[in-house]
Amino acid sequence: MKKSEWSDREIEELLMQMPKIQDHRDPRDIYQNLSLKKRKMKSWLLPGLAAAAAVLLFFILVPKLMNGSNFSYDQAQEEKSTMNKDMSLADNKIDSTIALDKDNASSTNREFSGTAKKAELMSTNSIKTALYEEEAGEGTVLTYWIPDPQAQILIPVSIVVTGMKDKSWLTLFNENMANLKEEDWGLSDFYPLKLKMKLAIKMKNNNSITVDVPKDHPYGQGSAMETSLINVLNKDISSNSKIKKIRFLTDGVPGIELGNYGKKNEIEIIREKNHAFFFYYPDSSNQPFITPSLDSYNNIKTALEAMKTDQPELGLKSSLGSTLPIHNVSIAGKTLYVTIKDNANLKNDQHTLSSYEALLLTAKDFGLEKVFIKNSSLTNIGPFDLSKENKVPRAPNLRTIQ
Repeated sequence: MKKSEWSDREIEELLMQMPKIQDHRDPRDIYQNLSLKKRKMKSWLLPGLAAAAAVLLFFILVPKLMNGSNFSYDQAQEEKSTMNKDMSLADNKIDSTIALDKDNASSTNREFSGTAKKAELMSTNSIKTALYEEEAGEGTVLTYWIPDPQAQILIPVSIVVTGMKDKSWLTLFNENMANLKEEDWGLSDFYPLKLKMKLAIKMKNNNSITVDVPKDHPYGQGSAMETSLINVLNKDISSNSKIKKIRFLTDGVPGIELGNYGKKNEIEIIREKNHAFFFYYPDSSNQPFITPSLDSYNNIKTALEAMKTDQPELGLKSSLGSTLPIHNVSIAGKTLYVTIKDNANLKNDQHTLSSYEALLLTAKDFGLEKVFIKNSSLTNIGPFDLSKENKVPRAPNLRTIQ
């Protein structure tokens, strides 16, 4: 801007030369007008200031709002991510819970399986099926011979009756016939016998039994029934007593009519020995009965050799062989000494235990009292300690009828 050429003094003199001007207005009017102008100016400025402030706030707040929007979106994304994480954690927790439940169930199953396995081992892999002297105690041991369902062979089944010292073996035998569970055991429903047995007290030395059948008895109606009756009576009496003779009655009258045998008044008890013992498996059973062969053998070596082969015509299975491969046997006193084949892989399982009991029962049938395996790779088979001699059983195939 160009600098003024008038000095202050010149301006002052110029103003003094101008005509005098007087204001005749009242001072209050002048003040009022000044106040009005001031108010008018403020009224005009306020909208502008408000607009300016709005613009200013717009430029100030819009970035923040934009940032706020971004923050909200990011926060929402973060919250969504957090929610997803929480859901994932919840899912993982559920999965972990399920997995834990599965693990617990699996652990429970393993524990149950372990318990069941132990029970199985106790019920199968470690259980003797025969009855031994120390287990009988003071009880009365009774052995019943029961036909298989085809009536081809007789299976010996033994029970122990306790607390009946005042009763004879024959009384107990008669009383317990009806309690046998032949069909449950997979055998033929043969007992109780349709007859009465009692000791012939009047006979000398009390060495005979009277068998009294009714007039309509079923034992003379077919060869199988009458053969089974004679064989069963012979084995029942010989296994449980030293009785030597059976005397027959029919409704109190001496004698019995049998189709194949004719009329019989009495028979001698035959005590058969020297049998080989085989496995007989009832239908749907993995546990065999250990039962004697029909044939007798000249010596135990021959019997043991026969036990390595099935007898399918009688439903009998081998009781020796790969489970207990016997190389040689010898006898000293009342003990059977057994040598197992070299490199034999003996297993401590139920099948081997059953084979060992078949060996013990065969030894018993040949009049021996103990068995000792010289070179066993096992220290035990089930409950049997193979480092020492083991006693033969008191009776085969122990069962309970309670």
